[in-house]
Amino acid sequence: MAMKFLQLLFLFSFHLRLSFSGQTIMMESVPDLQSSMYMTLDGYPCVQLLNLSGVIGCSNPGRVKVVAPIIRLNNATELSQLSAVLLSVDELQSFLTRILNDSTFAKNVAGVLVESSPEFQTKLKGFSPAKKFPQSEFAPYQSINYEWNPIGSGIMWNPYNFPVFLLSQSSTLTLQEAAIKNEKNIKSYTADVAEFDLVMQTMKAGTHDSESCLKENTCLPLGGYSVWSSLPPINFSSSEQSRPIILAVVSMDSASFFRDKGLGADSPISGLISLLAAVDALSHVDGLDDFNKQLVFIVFTGEAWGYLGSRRFLLELDLQSDAVSGLNYSMIEKVVEIGSVGKGLNQGVKNFFVHRTGVSSATNETLDALKRAQDSIKSESFTISSANASNPGIPPSSLMTFLRKNSLTSGVVLEDFDTVFTNKFYNSHLDDISNVNSSAIVAAASLVARTLYILASDDKNLSSSAITSINVNDSLVEELMGCLLDCEPGLSCELVKSYISPANPCPSHYVGVILGEPSSPPYLGYVDDISRFVWNFLADRTSTPRKNGGSVCSQSQDCSNEGEVCIRAETEGKGVCVVSTTRYVPAYSTRLKYESGTWNVLPPNNSDPMGLVDPVWTESNWDTIGLRVYTVQNASFDRLVLLGSIVITVLSCLAIVITKAFVIKALKRD
Repeated sequence: MAMKFLQLLFLFSFHLRLSFSGQTIMMESVPDLQSSMYMTLDGYPCVQLLNLSGVIGCSNPGRVKVVAPIIRLNNATELSQLSAVLLSVDELQSFLTRILNDSTFAKNVAGVLVESSPEFQTKLKGFSPAKKFPQSEFAPYQSINYEWNPIGSGIMWNPYNFPVFLLSQSSTLTLQEAAIKNEKNIKSYTADVAEFDLVMQTMKAGTHDSESCLKENTCLPLGGYSVWSSLPPINFSSSEQSRPIILAVVSMDSASFFRDKGLGADSPISGLISLLAAVDALSHVDGLDDFNKQLVFIVFTGEAWGYLGSRRFLLELDLQSDAVSGLNYSMIEKVVEIGSVGKGLNQGVKNFFVHRTGVSSATNETLDALKRAQDSIKSESFTISSANASNPGIPPSSLMTFLRKNSLTSGVVLEDFDTVFTNKFYNSHLDDISNVNSSAIVAAASLVARTLYILASDDKNLSSSAITSINVNDSLVEELMGCLLDCEPGLSCELVKSYISPANPCPSHYVGVILGEPSSPPYLGYVDDISRFVWNFLADRTSTPRKNGGSVCSQSQDCSNEGEVCIRAETEGKGVCVVSTTRYVPAYSTRLKYESGTWNVLPPNNSDPMGLVDPVWTESNWDTIGLRVYTVQNASFDRLVLLGSIVITVLSCLAIVITKAFVIKALKRD
């Protein structure tokens, strides 16, 4: 009898039909009931990062989910209960500042939901969560109180003991409606609540800084892979391979309050696009083999987090590792960095400013080359000027790393600003494709390509016709902007797909974390989409044909001849071998060492001044990142609770009746 009773209970099922306001919902199981109640929203989280001193960023206060009713900020000046606060971007800075200064108000903040709108860029005077002098601790001069970024609030560098999500535009509309409904139903049960899932493994006791969490394997160091290439390829078999190097530098990573929503269109991706377009233009020029200087291009990653890429690159040069084989630090004669150039347009005139490391014959030669390049463009709507002498030095840039290693480094940084940033959305999710101008990027690319050509030739009598023959492909710049600065087409664009198979169509310029042991060449599964694309693009554009024609290669089968690399290996496994000097360089803190599967923090070294102030950034191993809203489709929360109670009561009664029937039947048989 007992077995039959269990079987009957297991076979028992029910079909429940709900109808609210004319809308019918069929539910045959608990998952159906859950799907009718819960809505998963699109959003971008503010995540928590750790350093040697502690943490910054956002997370749940514990390992459990956080659930709270959604309330608009203007209706929540004083929060009476734990609440998920909905606010606009322009309210975020003052709101977070109040939380840091008002503990009574802060204790009722369960989470923050930030609205998205295409109108914010035009309405806002500016929004930059970075500091007024980004990464001032690494500056090669004493004036660290100078405000390069006067609009910067610094809010992304504080810790917040609650989750913060940037909503998509569609999710913004959904939650605005939910907040209005909650306000109307204030005397009833809460209709809509937000559930935040932002749980970290580093909540383990004693792992609230990067050194302790690395020991416990609950976090990973920030980092990735930089890319360098040479034009023409370096001939390793030649005894004359050591020519003075003209080094062109850009960065490909950006920071943001919201980790995965940091496109960095003006800062720094406009510079990256300019360099890629310049390399493409130079690749069509004949005679580079005969020049006195060697052109080398390097695209750093990790620069937004303590100049990880440039610092590691210089250390690899000191170690003469395989990653930089063919390069020699002593042969670097000049450094030309392309910074933010996407906003170099003012009333139809393209304005660029040259920030230099100091006055020397070498920097004067670079300035002269820039002036010659400008003159060759022959445009009245194009100006280039030396930065104001009152500036304390060069602005935040990779060139700072070179100066900290050698104060006599000859270098310049090309920017679209003079004394302060023109980018009012620096390190913000609003620094997107709408914040840059393609014609400014094309102008910068033309200037860079011709300047590098002049410097590499080292010929003061270089003909003007040779210079003017170097032309940037405007269409390529437009295509690169669509690929690297937007989700449509994003990394699904034909240019990127001709080289790699991207993991995500939406580009992300967050540096990410180092997976596994850093190596050169790396395991490509640990290299992000942007780095792999840049590597393939540069390897292709700087290559020379093989003597016996191209041969097919793949990721698992390298090219056999020395000096060759396999490009396009991800496209159906049919790569092509080309002669090119293009390499990956690991980018991570010089204070870290990977040993026996574990990351260890090295003691500070007085010979590494930037290492002394290195925070050693890490990111937690995340369990979950999610945002859901409990919604009851056109029904109030109290009606759902009442209905749920009725269903449970009915089921309980049915179970009792069935149980009694079995008992009576069993007794009669006995």
